[in-house]
Amino acid sequence: MTPARPTVSVVVPVLDDAEHLRVCLALLAAQSRPALEMVVVDNGCVDDSAVLARAAGARVVHEPRRGVPAAAAAGLDAAVGELLVRCDADTRMPADWLERIVARFDADSGLDALTGPGTFHDQPGLRGRVRAALYTGAYRWGAGAAVAATPVWGSNCALRAEAWQAVRTRVHRERGDVHDDLDLSFQLALAGRRIRFDPDLRVEVAGRIFHSLRQRVRQGRMAVTTLQVNWARLSPGRRWLRRAARSRPRPHWGRGPDGQSRD
Repeated sequence: MTPARPTVSVVVPVLDDAEHLRVCLALLAAQSRPALEMVVVDNGCVDDSAVLARAAGARVVHEPRRGVPAAAAAGLDAAVGELLVRCDADTRMPADWLERIVARFDADSGLDALTGPGTFHDQPGLRGRVRAALYTGAYRWGAGAAVAATPVWGSNCALRAEAWQAVRTRVHRERGDVHDDLDLSFQLALAGRRIRFDPDLRVEVAGRIFHSLRQRVRQGRMAVTTLQVNWARLSPGRRWLRRAARSRPRPHWGRGPDGQSRD
């Protein structure tokens, strides 16, 4: 008998982003592999985001504490699926996005979290492609070096519900000045969870970081703060030593005269 495929919850934090959210929810509703639920976290919207979400069939969770860390954590806490998929209101995904995510987890029982790259739907042409490659590449490799693991990207990632339960009390949800996805990556890595990057798990997002210098400065400061609060728990060097220790193969001692394993 074929085992049942895991149920999927999609979590979308939102703050006054109704027009982007409308497109995102329509694309989620058109997925080849439907989600069990769409959880939209209203982070204090004054526009029609919450009304629009309910009309689209989403479950709306209210999180009064401002900031993506609090909103994302509230949504992940509320979700009931076995796989918790995370995106943003401006994420635009292909029709087989959820199908691909489920297939990756089905194929690897030891996989705890999955992430992929993105491009900018509001910046077409060569310039947009170059910016997207630089942005996602810098995050993957730069943050990866800081975390000592593959970092998840909040616009395009998924994790097992069990993995979230293991780290939910360690994320800095009360801080609005950290990047929730980078912070989550730190906690997953510290807990020894396996994170994988799938280059074919692609989405499109708005290139908001390039809309203004002020936005880039703000994002940079948040990145520094995220590193500081997590490196205070464990330095980068010790993180890499822990990773090396986990990756080291266990010695095999064979069997003794009694036939029992000596491993």
